[in-house]
Amino acid sequence: MARAKKDGPRRRDGVWDPLKDNVADKRAAAGQPKTPQTLSPSYRLAYVDEDFLSREETRPIRLQLELMKAEMMLAERGIKSTVVLFGGARIPAPGQSAWAARNEIQRQNLEAASVFYEEAQKFAALCGKHSANHNHQEYVVVTGGGPGVMEAGNRGAAEAGAPSIGLNIMLPHEQAPNRFVTPELSFNFHYFAIRKMHFMMRAKAVAVFPGGFGTLDEMFEALTLIQTKRMERIPLILFSEKFWRGIINFDALAEFGTIAPEDLNLISFVETADQAWKVIADFYEH
Repeated sequence: MARAKKDGPRRRDGVWDPLKDNVADKRAAAGQPKTPQTLSPSYRLAYVDEDFLSREETRPIRLQLELMKAEMMLAERGIKSTVVLFGGARIPAPGQSAWAARNEIQRQNLEAASVFYEEAQKFAALCGKHSANHNHQEYVVVTGGGPGVMEAGNRGAAEAGAPSIGLNIMLPHEQAPNRFVTPELSFNFHYFAIRKMHFMMRAKAVAVFPGGFGTLDEMFEALTLIQTKRMERIPLILFSEKFWRGIINFDALAEFGTIAPEDLNLISFVETADQAWKVIADFYEH
């Protein structure tokens, strides 16, 4: 009787696995003779059949895959914690025109808001500097991967020599990640819910810059998780107290009774990158 080789088939993690490798079968299937049977959609291996995986009935599988892919790749990279940057995609870099402005007032507002691009860039550089002290496994910058404040975050990290993550999503005006995202840490999502989950899964702090509906959605998601103790309390930092108090009357919520007065303590207002990092350093007693 034939004996198995002593150093036979093993998985990447070193575990013995005598079953046929799925990648090998994928290659073998691609090389099969072209007949009416092998060319039929029903004959495709299920895990390489994009039409099958895109069916309405397989949505739960797609949700699981979006959760698993980024999680596995971040774990393989050894990333233990992140600092999340949320903020407006329409805020330009200093000296650039406001591409999203519809009138002169909007143009002036958005171009004046380039100061937040600068602060996001500086803040991400600070995070990258401290991340280097942890072999770039802690305090890794993560953004939505798009333009504006997101670009500033990835740019600041890159300028500090640190990797950064981009969690992009399929949107009409943001079809490609910004060029400062570390390519191996650039992810693309279909489901907003799974993307937002990845933002929070490793977060040690959340910094929120002025932005629109998307930024508000992300901010309130994080704030709600902390308030309801669905996640550990972490620093939630809002850049520009004037902006945030101008669009959200936090005190009115407490006065009315729809939130507790102590819930207001979950938020830290700052104006500069240095102030934001101090909030984080004080919280974790660095």
